[in-house]
Amino acid sequence: MAEDSVFTKIIRGEIPCHKVYEDEKTLAFLDIHPVQPGHTLVIPKVQVEFIWDLPDEDYQALMASVKKIGEHYRDMFTPKQIGVIVAGLGVPHTHVHLIPFSNESELKAHQDLNLEADHAALAEMAKKLAF
Repeated sequence: MAEDSVFTKIIRGEIPCHKVYEDEKTLAFLDIHPVQPGHTLVIPKVQVEFIWDLPDEDYQALMASVKKIGEHYRDMFTPKQIGVIVAGLGVPHTHVHLIPFSNESELKAHQDLNLEADHAALAEMAKKLAF
């Protein structure tokens, strides 16, 4: 059994997050080191490292949530695009990045993982985006 990921700890409420969406099988919350404002992680509630190893039901639930949130964000960030990235890096728990962007350089910007999270700004953004 793999050690619990930081995302599993978030799901259980052991670590706080800036939640924007939750259903029975998925959770979406703001990345604390956003590439762009509104950068969101969508995760399955089951800890599986690689997306292709998810049971079909969990994969379908994850992608349905990604679509639902992406459509919602498209309305919230108009005229921005919503990038979808599945990289499998950083945390051994499947996660999909949704990144609002206006141009390619915004989408390809690098995260500054050394920067202290701005929890006040994240809380404000989560309140704006939550549904």
